[in-house]
Amino acid sequence: MKQIAMITGVSRPNGIGAVICHKLAAEGLDIFFTHLTSADIYAEEKNYPQQLTKELKNYGRRVADLEVDLTESNAPNQIIEEVRRTLGDPSILINNATFEAPANLHNLSGELLDRHYQVNNKSTILLSTLFAKNFEQAFPGGNHGRIIFMVSGGPDPNNLAYIATKGMLKAITPPLAVNLAPLGITVNALDPGPTDTGWITASLQQQLLPLFPAGRIGQPIDAANILSLLIKEEADWLTGQVIEANGGFMGK
Repeated sequence: MKQIAMITGVSRPNGIGAVICHKLAAEGLDIFFTHLTSADIYAEEKNYPQQLTKELKNYGRRVADLEVDLTESNAPNQIIEEVRRTLGDPSILINNATFEAPANLHNLSGELLDRHYQVNNKSTILLSTLFAKNFEQAFPGGNHGRIIFMVSGGPDPNNLAYIATKGMLKAITPPLAVNLAPLGITVNALDPGPTDTGWITASLQQQLLPLFPAGRIGQPIDAANILSLLIKEEADWLTGQVIEANGGFMGK
């Protein structure tokens, strides 16, 4: 069947989401992506989603996008309805969208926790279950469905809310994989480790470099390459896993 991939959180050219879009389009998939450039503090070009659409169409693929705020309760339904309206029924969902704001002992608040939860958990998990329900109806007895959560971790004392909510995605990966296996959908989580998508300053780069045995910091294409492997038919037997593909990062 012709595969349609959904990628959330695509707002800047050096982000993991954009590189995933390019990678999968080059491999023959139609692409639907979501974005909210105004919420991405590292996005320098506000019209990038329109530019990306043109770039992806150059691969000969069908492409559609949606600007959507994942803090809105109806966002998951909007996304599923729009991808079906514009391209058709999707078989791949890459949950790349995220919210992150520094939070430690002194500034962690209920409001900050709620915002992390709304984007990183509530909308992401509901979108995943809506995707699975649609897949079940569109492809009865089908297979090669994919859900991938982009996750993170580590004992960073200034990222309490972010790491806590990403931990929830790690926790739901095994049981959701068991739930969706009869439908032909695999569910995995990918932790690419520190990846240079615009947030790594020169000084931070010098701190991180010695922790990468390969002598370089992770790039978005590294994550995209792993995702490309996970969506292939040969990966049907890989599900329920939290995969750390971080180049052997030795940081804590």
